[in-house]
Amino acid sequence: MHEDLRREGAVEGSSNRSFGGVFTVVFAAVGLLPLIRGGEVRVWALVVAAVFFTAALLAPALLAPLNRLWFKFGLLLHRVVSPLVMGMLFYVVVTPTGLLMRLLGKRPLDLDFDSTVSSYWIVRQPSGPAPETMKNQF
Repeated sequence: MHEDLRREGAVEGSSNRSFGGVFTVVFAAVGLLPLIRGGEVRVWALVVAAVFFTAALLAPALLAPLNRLWFKFGLLLHRVVSPLVMGMLFYVVVTPTGLLMRLLGKRPLDLDFDSTVSSYWIVRQPSGPAPETMKNQF
């Protein structure tokens, strides 16, 4: 891999209390969402939500190992997903755009070298805004 993904500083995770709060909401949603379609409540998910809620309020230190594990899982996902998304973006958007521009003969940057010219400066017509407009812009 061409990029060094190690961090110079330590990445700080969320607090144990907020970790417990997030998982409380997630498991409560899993337990209650079937009600929207007329299904039954998932009691197991509500029990897990209650356990996370109780631990987050009364003893957030109990959630520290799970929080660390979840954080490391997120870092692993970052190392895998980020290069994949960037690669897909390059090959699905940037490469076809460049190929299409070449097929149509578009050259947004005139990068050809011409030894016969003394300067590559392009004179604007009209010459641009008056110098007074550059004072007190805001």
